[in-house]
Amino acid sequence: MKEIITAIKNFFKHRFNLDEDKADERQIVEIIKRDVQFKGTNLWTLIFAIFIASIGLNVNSTAVIIGAMLISPLMGPIMGIGLGIGINDFDLLKQGIKNLLVAASISVIASSLYFIITPLHVAKSELLARTTPTIWDVFIAFFGGLAGIVAGTRREKSNVIPGVAIATALMPPLCTAGFGLATGQWFYFLGAFYLFFINCLFICLATFLIVRYLKFHKKEFATLSQQKRVIRSIWFIVILTILPSIYLAWRIVQRTIFEENAKSFVQNEFSFPQTQVVDRNFKFQPKASSIELLLIGQRLPENKIDSLRKRMHIYNLDRTNLVIRQGLDAKQEIDLAQIKASVLEDVFSNRKLGDTTSSFSNKLEMPLPDLKTEIKSLYPDMKDFSLSQSVVQRLDTVHFDTVTLFVGNFDRYFSARERTRLRTWLKERVKTDSIKLIIE
Repeated sequence: MKEIITAIKNFFKHRFNLDEDKADERQIVEIIKRDVQFKGTNLWTLIFAIFIASIGLNVNSTAVIIGAMLISPLMGPIMGIGLGIGINDFDLLKQGIKNLLVAASISVIASSLYFIITPLHVAKSELLARTTPTIWDVFIAFFGGLAGIVAGTRREKSNVIPGVAIATALMPPLCTAGFGLATGQWFYFLGAFYLFFINCLFICLATFLIVRYLKFHKKEFATLSQQKRVIRSIWFIVILTILPSIYLAWRIVQRTIFEENAKSFVQNEFSFPQTQVVDRNFKFQPKASSIELLLIGQRLPENKIDSLRKRMHIYNLDRTNLVIRQGLDAKQEIDLAQIKASVLEDVFSNRKLGDTTSSFSNKLEMPLPDLKTEIKSLYPDMKDFSLSQSVVQRLDTVHFDTVTLFVGNFDRYFSARERTRLRTWLKERVKTDSIKLIIE
């Protein structure tokens, strides 16, 4: 039995050994220290990469964004911070933080200037993806950081570092923050900076862990009291940085799990032949989450709704409030969805359009994209909206036209310029030239 255990240990030790092809420790430290600096070539490269990434986000080009991430030198100061913590080098830690702040500030300023100048101010999918971090971004940053520092400590360099730069995506969040600053949309700015913070923190944490695992020589101090003071300062900064991220990461995990459970609950339990869920809204709160559903068709009786609430514990939604709105006499959310509801209720009651409108049936039945997440990111102050295909009967002729109707309800005045931008974005997103915009 002991021989089997020894053989297994030797197998794993041989296969997962990181010391065999490790580069000289002094060489590794010098390379990382050199990449920490942001001046001259590194600074100009950063600025060029920022403009390329901003253009890629602006025109929604994934290839251009990937190119910018390959050019970006932002990994240097982040790994420098992790190395400084790992070897007790307080000066390197301060230098890494200083240069990272300089790089982030220059990146946001450069991208803001671009988005102020560019005539295109519509937020597209590539940009929107950088405003709402999830738990997967935490995992990507952590495992990407592990891959990056392991590759950086090897004698023979590979294509791992460019791959890490693409996977962790440090550049696009900063450009998105610049977009939010340039357009006055603080939701974008804060969400993008949050994503950038997550990436930086977990790459630093991964670097620290690998440096300690490889047993790099720690910095020695002149006196024992100085050593203790510096070590305490370093750990204070580490803990002060990590604790909020742990809380934020846990909140992301809770929200992600809640949304997945809520989706499963709605999909599995709300399958009725004469009732349709046309809108759903999942609101996560640590102690009072809620699922809000908009239903049309045959009304569900109260005893059926109570039965559904009792089944929520199966999906780990015990503390979740289920809010169901039914019928066209419900609250404001349904008032703005009346057009969509009317069309869908016609389908449920098997009513057919006349011969005059039969040529438009295919267009009316074409599915429209789910814009809820994008609309929420673009216009956080929008209360609700409706999007539907409609038939317009002209009074001066026997012909009919089809039009995509968008009805939105805002908490504030919506300017003519904003209406034009919204109409332009909807035309491109829905792939139609005919958009009727109604703002309330």
